[in-house]
Amino acid sequence: MENIIICSATTDDWVVLQEIGRKTFYETFASSNTPENMEKYLKDGFSEEKLRKELNNEDSQFYLALLNHRVIGYLKLNLGLSQTEMQDSSSLEIERIYVLQEFQGKKVGQVLYSKAMEIALHLDVDYVWLGVWEENKKAISFYTKNGFIAFDQHIFKLGDEEQTDIMMKKILKADPS
Repeated sequence: MENIIICSATTDDWVVLQEIGRKTFYETFASSNTPENMEKYLKDGFSEEKLRKELNNEDSQFYLALLNHRVIGYLKLNLGLSQTEMQDSSSLEIERIYVLQEFQGKKVGQVLYSKAMEIALHLDVDYVWLGVWEENKKAISFYTKNGFIAFDQHIFKLGDEEQTDIMMKKILKADPS
């Protein structure tokens, strides 16, 4: 897809992030979850307070994908103690790559992924990791295609339901030992 612009989100972008975050999460997961669990997650996970806190965290970074000045997707990265699980100083977590449904299959996710890898290489981390819901076969396939391998799993809480995420990583540097 042509003319996709990736730009850093600022604290002033919390409303835009809230809108794109809620919409893409709903499009991706509503059909597989109860309305009550979705409503709770969308309310809490994308609250103004939570988004402002994340945007102000120097170890978390958000990027917006724009096409003709319209936000069509976003990326969230975490470093250090901001990582949701491993908190390894030699790693980078891709917490979210989400794209509006109408733009899926048009390489927007790949452009956001490339931005994540560009940052990982710039930061000189040893590996990049992420968690992806075991039922999200499309995302698992995307990350596998991009060189990630499954190495563990963890629980993701969506409302009152516990779901299993597959943890995947991509090694960028060989182990020196």
